[in-house]
Amino acid sequence: MKLAGAHLTYCTNIHPGESWPEIEANLRGHVVAVKAKVSPDAPFGVGLRMSGRAARELADGALPRLQRVLADHDLYVFTINGFPYGTFHGAPVKAAVYRPDWREAERLAYTNLLADLLAELLPAGVDGSISTVPGCFRERAAPDADAALAEIAAHLRSAGAYCAAIERARGKKITIAIEPEPCCVIETLDEAIALFTRHLRGASHLGLCLDACHAAVEFEDLPAAIAAVRAAEVPIAKLQLSAGLRVAPVTPAQRAALVRFSDDVYLHQVVARRGDRLTRYTDLPAALGDPAPSDEWRVHFHVPIVKRDLGAFASTQDFLADLLALQRRAPLSSHLEVETYTWDVLPPELRDVPVTDAIAGELRWVRDRLLGEARA
Repeated sequence: MKLAGAHLTYCTNIHPGESWPEIEANLRGHVVAVKAKVSPDAPFGVGLRMSGRAARELADGALPRLQRVLADHDLYVFTINGFPYGTFHGAPVKAAVYRPDWREAERLAYTNLLADLLAELLPAGVDGSISTVPGCFRERAAPDADAALAEIAAHLRSAGAYCAAIERARGKKITIAIEPEPCCVIETLDEAIALFTRHLRGASHLGLCLDACHAAVEFEDLPAAIAAVRAAEVPIAKLQLSAGLRVAPVTPAQRAALVRFSDDVYLHQVVARRGDRLTRYTDLPAALGDPAPSDEWRVHFHVPIVKRDLGAFASTQDFLADLLALQRRAPLSSHLEVETYTWDVLPPELRDVPVTDAIAGELRWVRDRLLGEARA
């Protein structure tokens, strides 16, 4: 939905579905139900997660059906989550979520295909964005990170050039949005800025996807980080509105409570703060297995953004609220997307309502803050 000059939606990666028929069922079921709750009388934008399989099925003849579904239900697509290429629910994903990564030609081909599809879906006068992996998992960049970044940047430049050609030919502007994430070769906003200034200077149709959970987990100083991004003239193509776990102090009781957030499906990176020093763990079990004391942990586990108090610990909701306050005062991006993809692996007490009710509640929470109507 259009709100305060921006398009606000949620990412459909919360719903399991790798094929076009599964995506269609999610659109006709979940997305239509959410629209009825938050935007019954106005068009509702879709943050579409599209796997490699679904993208090929749409390109091979299913696209007109998707266009009919959107038209029938007053929906429009303005952003695509092009981060997870393969299976994303119900089976171990972990570090495989980054593959193929930007060191591989298959990632470029997949992203170009998404750009072709999005160009066919974008309404007139609406720009598009495609969020994507932050280069590669950091372990994949060893032992020569500089060489890896040069290889990554070459492929990203090609993707940007492809989108530039689409704009020239079809008049549809699409930006590839690189999403920094803990334990990846681009995990902080400073590293993202360095990528652009050292390797992508002058490249077009490339920008950032700023995920609030990821930035909070990295202990980003939000005002300083945003100022640095703006000073470097790196566009923020999309804000992903999300919250992670905040554990302070880190006691035996908190550690015991965190065990319930350790699952076999997703990576839950941990950044531990000890004084002024940050230590990173690629997954929650690794952090739980280290007895070293810490002042605070931030955990990459997307929890419902409406919940600040999580019992034994808190969420990073305050960081997200600060980000939305910045967006309200001086817009950072015109694409806003709530992303709570870990719904199916949340402890039961955090998903005690139907998923469409939870999504609608998150969108209302964002709306109230963007319009200055949030209650204390």
